[in-house]
Amino acid sequence: MRITKTYSKKAKFVFGENMVDETDKSILEILRKNARMPFLEIAKKIGVSESTIRKRVGNMEENGTIKKYSAIIEPSKIGYGSVAIVGIDVRAEKFLNVAKKLTEYDNVKFVSTSSGDHMIMAEIWMEKSSELRDFITNTIEKMDGVTRTCPAILNERLKEV
Repeated sequence: MRITKTYSKKAKFVFGENMVDETDKSILEILRKNARMPFLEIAKKIGVSESTIRKRVGNMEENGTIKKYSAIIEPSKIGYGSVAIVGIDVRAEKFLNVAKKLTEYDNVKFVSTSSGDHMIMAEIWMEKSSELRDFITNTIEKMDGVTRTCPAILNERLKEV
């Protein structure tokens, strides 16, 4: 049995499955491109009231559709000259321990579990390639349960959401 709560004629949120309508999708697309855009400007762009935007954004924040707002940073502009995506294979019994441990390092900017070629994917930022190599070799590869690392050095970002 699904429990639903309707917030407007078009927006329906189903507990366990956050469903959004076209207005919500428009709001999300605008916020994805510019999270600092004022609600009044968003309202004008899509033809609804500012209070509608405020309510819908609040609902999406509350139900976890919007997780957070952040800035996209160019690593090289702040001194990180070596960036890599690292695929990490781990013994099954240590999988979650390794993934959680990786989230504790400031230079590890992204960690995700994966069902593809590697069990864990991580994005790592370092000032120099020698520091990146040392971090992978002396920190990640020495974690209990890690069986293999496969780094891919990023040369140029062509798209970022």
